[in-house]
Amino acid sequence: MKFTPWALLPSAAAALFIGSVQADVDYVDQQALHDIQAAVSAQRIQQDIEKLVSFGTRHTLSETESDTRGIGAARRWIKAEFERISAECGGCLEVYYQSRVISGEPRIPDPVEVVSVIAVQKGTVDPGRYVIMSGDIDSRVTDIMNYTSDAPGANDNASGVAGTLEAARVLSKYDFAGSIVYAALAGEEQGLFGGKIMAEQAQKDGWRIKAVLNNDMIGNIEGINGVINNTTARIFAEGTRQDETPEDVRRRRFMGGEVDSPSRNVARYIDWMADRYIPNLDTMVIYRLDRFARGGHHRPFNDLGYPGVRIMETNENYNRQHQDIRVEDGIAYGDTIDGVDFDYAAKLTALNAVSLAGMAWAPSPPAQVKIAGAVSPNTTLSWAEPSAEEKDLIKGYRVYWRHTDAPNWEFSRFAGDVTEFTLENVVIDNYFFGVASVSQDGFESPVVYPGAAGAFGE
Repeated sequence: MKFTPWALLPSAAAALFIGSVQADVDYVDQQALHDIQAAVSAQRIQQDIEKLVSFGTRHTLSETESDTRGIGAARRWIKAEFERISAECGGCLEVYYQSRVISGEPRIPDPVEVVSVIAVQKGTVDPGRYVIMSGDIDSRVTDIMNYTSDAPGANDNASGVAGTLEAARVLSKYDFAGSIVYAALAGEEQGLFGGKIMAEQAQKDGWRIKAVLNNDMIGNIEGINGVINNTTARIFAEGTRQDETPEDVRRRRFMGGEVDSPSRNVARYIDWMADRYIPNLDTMVIYRLDRFARGGHHRPFNDLGYPGVRIMETNENYNRQHQDIRVEDGIAYGDTIDGVDFDYAAKLTALNAVSLAGMAWAPSPPAQVKIAGAVSPNTTLSWAEPSAEEKDLIKGYRVYWRHTDAPNWEFSRFAGDVTEFTLENVVIDNYFFGVASVSQDGFESPVVYPGAAGAFGE
């Protein structure tokens, strides 16, 4: 059975405090998103992680013929699981392998077929618009080239794949305006190859990707720093976009946008979803592509100009990452299942699910957002007409602004179904501004900062 949340609930004040300023931001509380959060199952996530761990190793160079060991068995099980989910929703998922033979690389010297598993839930209004959730299939031990030793990869990154499968189970019960993609990507430890292959194919196929939510380690709550905390998570998001032209750089220097890339505004959107729909979870938006000098599968999408973020635990335990299984000086090393907190993994999975649903139910983020107001008491924003497909989906647009040192949007005003709106006596020099699309039901897109620096594309 399909559910579509057409009923509007009363508008509620966000009542968020940002620094010492009370946010004046209205939003429509969506019961469907509360229902999605409640539907995520820690037990199902545990079962999936246990199954992935049972394959012994999922190293990119590992066994592919066995039905019980190695990355071949793992990816076949993942594909079968997506197909089972699709069967339960009447074939609502298009499930397929995506692969390329890689060789001549430092970590893949000889030819190896890198195979990811993709499941696409097509939108009913604008199927060419996509939001993506991903996790990494592969695992490793201390020696990156050791593909025979046991590498359970329970947290890194069976947790992310299990979360992606669970999000598909929950969200496949609904219809959405835009398309949602669930991706189990391969080759991450050997060089982010699954993400590169998918991003390049998406660009070739003309996918209009509005957000990539990469989940890499979402199950650990005991940090190497001694902190045990199941109430926080991190969202990593790059600043200036990788595909800037010299002219874009020049404009940004004079108009701003260093902290308002589309990736940053996707991160702010997810942060608000945590505040509004995920009990006992506070997310930290980290103003960096990834952890210091490290990487993840969202990066290949960022490299091509697509908005992408990394969602993960706050306190990492390096004794459980990229380690041979052993006990040394009384310390247990290895990424084993006893290091995963399944309730916490479910909490971060629910955060992904409500964020994907909110963006997929909302219209596409506004295109061609522009701003004017130099040497004026007023600020005017304008944007393009919606596409013909989304004309009936859109109720209107909401204009946002915030102080330039504020982390999230502080003020908003509903502009209506227009393509230009003036904020009187709000001086352009004193704030950052943006615009979001609003559906008939009150679902909003991420906020779009004016100009190339903040553009989500057409």
